[in-house]
Parts: sequence; structure tokens; C-alpha cells
Amino acid sequence: MNYNINKAVIIGSGTMGAAIAAHLANIGVPVTLLDIVPKDAPADNKAARNKIVNEGWDRCIKARPANLMSDELKTLVTLGNLEDDFGVVAEADWILEVIVENLKIKQDLMVRIDEIRKPNAIVATNTSGIPVYSIAEGRSKEFKKHFLGMHFFNPPRYLKLLEIIPTADTSKDVVEAMARFGEYRLGKGVVLCKDTPNFIGNRVAFGTGAFALDFILNNDYSVDEVDALTGPIMGRPKTATFRLIDLVGVDVWDHVGKNLAPLIPHDKLGQKYLAAEKPRKLMDTLLERKWLGNKTKVGFYKEVRDAEGKKQFYSLDLNTLEHVPAGKPRFDSVKAAKDVEGLGDRLKVMLDADDKAAKLVKALTYQSFQYVSTIIPEVADTVKPIDDAVRWGFMHEAGPFEIWDMLGVQETVKQMKKEGYAPAKWVDEMLKAGVETFYQYKGANVVGVYDVVKKKYAKLKQPEGFVFLKDLRSTKKEISKNAGASLYDVGDGVALVEFHTKMNALDDDIFAITSEALDRLENEFDGLVVGNEGDNFSAGANLFMVVVAAQQGMWDQLDGAIRRLQSMNMRMRYSPKPVVVAPAGLALGGGCEVTMHASRVVAAAETYIGLVELGAGVIPAGAGTKEYMRRIINPIMKVDGAEPFPFIQKAFLQIGQAKVATSAEEARGMGILNPQDRVIANRDHLLTEAKKEVLHLVASGYRAPAPELIYAAGRDMFGAMKIGAWAFKEGHYITEYDSHIATKLAHIIAWRRHHQADMGFRAIYSRPRTRSLFIVVRRRKDPGENVVDLAKWKTVKELMLVS
Repeated sequence: MNYNINKAVIIGSGTMGAAIAAHLANIGVPVTLLDIVPKDAPADNKAARNKIVNEGWDRCIKARPANLMSDELKTLVTLGNLEDDFGVVAEADWILEVIVENLKIKQDLMVRIDEIRKPNAIVATNTSGIPVYSIAEGRSKEFKKHFLGMHFFNPPRYLKLLEIIPTADTSKDVVEAMARFGEYRLGKGVVLCKDTPNFIGNRVAFGTGAFALDFILNNDYSVDEVDALTGPIMGRPKTATFRLIDLVGVDVWDHVGKNLAPLIPHDKLGQKYLAAEKPRKLMDTLLERKWLGNKTKVGFYKEVRDAEGKKQFYSLDLNTLEHVPAGKPRFDSVKAAKDVEGLGDRLKVMLDADDKAAKLVKALTYQSFQYVSTIIPEVADTVKPIDDAVRWGFMHEAGPFEIWDMLGVQETVKQMKKEGYAPAKWVDEMLKAGVETFYQYKGANVVGVYDVVKKKYAKLKQPEGFVFLKDLRSTKKEISKNAGASLYDVGDGVALVEFHTKMNALDDDIFAITSEALDRLENEFDGLVVGNEGDNFSAGANLFMVVVAAQQGMWDQLDGAIRRLQSMNMRMRYSPKPVVVAPAGLALGGGCEVTMHASRVVAAAETYIGLVELGAGVIPAGAGTKEYMRRIINPIMKVDGAEPFPFIQKAFLQIGQAKVATSAEEARGMGILNPQDRVIANRDHLLTEAKKEVLHLVASGYRAPAPELIYAAGRDMFGAMKIGAWAFKEGHYITEYDSHIATKLAHIIAWRRHHQADMGFRAIYSRPRTRSLFIVVRRRKDPGENVVDLAKWKTVKELMLVS
């Protein structure tokens, strides 16, 4: 049976419920958010009756980082209450309960839902601590068939993990439908879980987190030391340990831990540390003082202001329980490890050392391996769901079993036993059977995973038709490669350019491979994708190279680099065959300019894109300024009698303030993405969808756009922009140099010539596949053209005026 989620209802407007509603709006699903009516609300006062849901939604849209990808999406969310508006449940395709963790209240709500839900409506609970099956007890057979757990992680927009927990009664079709909805629409990494306490993510987090707190307090580590060690150096986010607890909320962390303990009496390792005295006393004190973390601006960290009013964060002294200025811990082992590439190799350096830092890393690493091994097969039959849950739910670089493989399973087991952290017996049995790794590898690729129940590798299925660059590297599909980029044949007549410099900064190697790809596109391929599997599409041009070249007077080299970027972008724009660019993460400066010159963009939802050059003291020179003018200013300039200033101001401010879109949808509103460009929620699907888009454009008879004239606004608009830059400088919002650069930007946008004839309209015409950008000035009374060739421009100041 097909299940389509076109309308949703979220019940519960707390932090999680409202944020899930916002994320549904992000993917274009209309959603109604419901909550209870305040006890004293009058029957005829809708605002009073919706007070709780209104306040919840208001907190949600004001939260930072933002839950909505664009402010305009909030129109997809309707607010209501559980008395006046409960009828919307009868129209919903999916109803998700996100209310208080009280079994009786949840069961009572399910009675009401069961009475009015339409036959194929799917009902889910977001519980993290109550057995899923118990919430549906007493309900109809059809209700139970369409009921399951769907546990999101907070904030749901940013954390990838979605745990799906079917009961014995849940239809397989329902499980498959919601897993697909979660992966393809919501953009989640879906982990199917058994109905065990706290499922997988939180079970691991608290089984290892409780140990960590106890070890930290018993071995006199400071908050600063712990967070310096349990962040990126261990392959974890910068929130590390104590910043994470503050982010989650001290009260939430404590609540989940307390709820878990009585549910796992069989878990001796978990019980030992969940009941430890020192952590319990610490958490009780924080709760008594209402030091709940970020929500109260005081927890393990405290936000303070110095004498100049600047924000600082003091850390909690775990002995005195007073906040003190943050320290900067230094350790020899960290110094030795920090520049080592690769998580496994970095951890080996730490684990081989013997200072205070190494001892903490050793204890946390070995205990985590021990704990996750002991909860198999209780929570999962293989190691993969645990690794996926840890990576996706807590943004770790790798899961515990993946790291264990990196370190060497057999040697690590010896060290674990030596330190008193012996793993579960099945690990020893696996090794004795000759199986040396938890994952089965073919070259660098994972092809199987060890099944603890079946005692052998289970093959991992790769989805058909997906583009995975790791599968193409060092194969015949890799057509060309240099230090900065690679060119692949991804099948079906489509080629793909991958950047792989540091931060994917644009350089000559990238220009060379991309130019080769465009050459080959003419005769060998039907279309081209430009994208990669890195965290960031491109952080832009190598500004260090620009600075060095300018300092050394290497103007010809600078001129050449700018020409190469312009030429590459203009070749993509006017390519007779489609070029699809697939940005994700950071796409800044030159990365934004490359994106804006695609035939079509297929962007990851979490794409942070913009022209940021003015923040570095230069003007976008890779044709980005021209493209902003074409997209924002051109349309209004073509309308007789229209007032262009608001549009000119928009372009001027977006470039001048180095604005960065905080999502692909926001980029669309800024004009960086076009209406026809696509946004993909699941980053893992990006290259696959980009390839599909190329094939779609080919099948629909793609034609390159005709060259456009770019209209400039003339003297008056130049004056207005120049006054604006002056006012910002006088108000001390920008520096003298910022004002100077902004004035140069205004000059480009207006193309002001110093004589009376500049009253007419003007145009900048970008010729495709030429080495230079030509600027053409047209006057109403003089049809002749005045052409300025960039080859004559010799100073960096002049070059930076080029767009």
C-alpha cells in the first residue's frame, strides 16, 4: 500500500514538537501544531485558548540556530488547540505525539486519535523512555497496524538521526513507508530499533556519559580540560561533554538518566554509573540552583560580560561549584596528536601516551567500546545501527565500532583488558573464529558487517543507481586527477568534477580539471555535475595566494587567476550541454560564484552560501557581482518607469555586507538560487539527484541561455550608494577601508563615467568563453559602443573592480 504524507499534525508544542513542525515546513509539508488549552482560558477567547501553542511556536521561531530554513516557510504551520481544533486529526496522513512522558496521558490521547483518524493515517510517538508498544495498548487492530515510534533528536533540523521503532503489530508497509519518508523527505539517517529502553542513541549516550562524569569527578579533571579533550581531537563536535549537557539542558539530561536507570536492571555496567554518588550530588546541586545550561545562561558554563561589555564564558569549578574564568589547558599528548591526519591515527597517538589527557581519552575510548559491545544483541544484532546512531545523533566523526576497527580490534582488546574494560564475550568469540574486524572491507570500501547472532558477516546492500565517489576512486571510472580535483565518469553519459583541496578552496588544479571536463563535455558526455562528498562545497578562492601575489607585485599572475575563474564560470553558464552544480555546507566567495553559473543547481538543504569577499577587503571578481546584477537589478531595469533603487540597494547590501544564506531556501530568496533550482534534504543523496537532474535536462532538450546585457543604473544611483557607504562609516558601523571598497562596488553597479553623458542607461555584457570580461557602455543618444579591455588593467585595485 502507498502512504503519502501530504498533511501532518504534531501534538505537543514544546521544544521538540515545535521544532519538528518547523522541519516539516522546511520540506514543504503543511502541518498543524496542537497543544492543550490553559485551564483558565475563556471559551470565547481564541488567543487565550491558544496561549500555550502560540508561546511554544514563538520560542521555536526565535531559537538560534534557526529551526526554519526560511522565515517565509512559517506559513505552512497552523496553530491550534486540542479542544477546538482536534478535528484536523481526521484529515492528517501522519499524526505525531510529542507530549509529556506520562504513559497514562499518552494512552488517553491515543484513544481520541483512534476514534477519528482516517483508515490509512499513520500515528507515531516521539517518546524516548516509554516502551512504544505500551502506548498503543487497548487500541483497535487497525490503529496498532499503523502505529510506531519515531524518535527525533534535537534540534531535528540539524541532527540527522531518526530512530524508527515498530511494535510487533506494526505493518511492514508502514515501517517501510515511514523509513522512506524519513530518509528521502525529512533528510534523515534512519535507524530501525528494537523496542528497548531509550532505544540506541540515548542508551549509548547515557551508558557512556554516566561513566564519563564519574571518572571525571573521581580523577580531578576540570570542565575546561574535559571539553578540550572530548571535542574534535576525539572526532566529536566542539560541544564536547559539558557544553553538550548545557545545550541539551541539565534538567533534560538528568531526567533522561533517571528514567533510564529503573528500565535496565539487567545492565550492570549502566547501573553502576547511573547511580554513582558524585555525579548524582553534582546534578542535584545544579538543579537546586536552577543552573540548567543554555536556557538559563548558566550551567557548566556561565555567560558574563567584561568591563567593556563583551560576552565571555566562565566555566564551573567542579570542586568549589563556582564559575571562574576559562582556562587554556595544555598537554603534551594533545600537542603531538593535533596535527595528525585521520581519526584513527590521531587516537593512536593519544592512547600511546601517558599524561593526564591521555588517561582520560583512554578511559573514555575503552569504556565506550566495552559498553556498546555489551548491549548487543539486546538493542541491535549488528554493530552498524549503533555506529549510525552515534554518528547521526551526536555528530561524531565515526561510531565506536568504526573507531575500534581503525585502531585494530585484537590489539585494542588486549589494551582494554589491561586497563580493566574487558569487552563482551562475543568479541573474543569473533576473534577466535578468525574474524578480525567488525566491518568487512573490499579495498577502502565497506561491503559487510558482522552479525553477532548469525556469527558471520552480513552483506551491506548499496542502493541501486546511487553515486558514491568512494566507489569510483582508483577505478577506470576516474578519468583524470591532480592534487586539487578529479574527473569521473558516473555513467549514463554524465561526468562529474570533484574538488578535494583543503576546504575545497579554488586553485589552478581545480581550474585545470574543470576546464578539461568542459572540453570533454563537448564530445564525450551529455552533461556534467560539479560536486563532492566533503563537508563543504568550496570555501572560495585561496585568499592567502591573492595577498602574497599582491604583496609581491605579481599582477600578471593575479590577472591570470581572475581570468581563469571568470572563463571557467562563463563557460559553464553558456555550455551547450547542461552543467549541474551541487553545493553543500560552505559555498563561499568563489564557491558561490561557481554555483551561480550552473545550468541548474541541486543544493543540499544545509548549504551556507554567499559572496563574502568584501569581508576580506576585496570585491567578488569571478563574475559573481555581474551575476547579482543580472538576477536582481536587470529585471526591474527592463521595465519602463520602474523605480530601481530598492533592487540596487538589495544587491549592494548583499555583496557589501558579505551576507551568507543560512540555508538553500534562504539562498533562493536572496537570488543566489533560482526558482527552478532544487533543494535536497538528505546530503547523502545530493550527487545522485544532481546526476538525475542532468539526465532530466538532457531529456527535456536543454539549450544554453542567450547572452544578456547587464544594466547599470547611472549617476544618481551611484550617488545614493556612495552616500549610504559614507553614512555607515560615519556611524562607525564600517571602517574607512570598508567604505572605500563599498564605493568601488557602487561604481561597478552604477558604472559611472565622469561626464554629463552618463545620464543614459548602460549595460555590462559578459561574452562566453572569452579570456576577458568586456564592459560596454550604451548611451540613449549614441548607439556606439565604448569597450574597455581588461588586458590593459595592471593593478590589484583595478582588478578587484572586475565582476
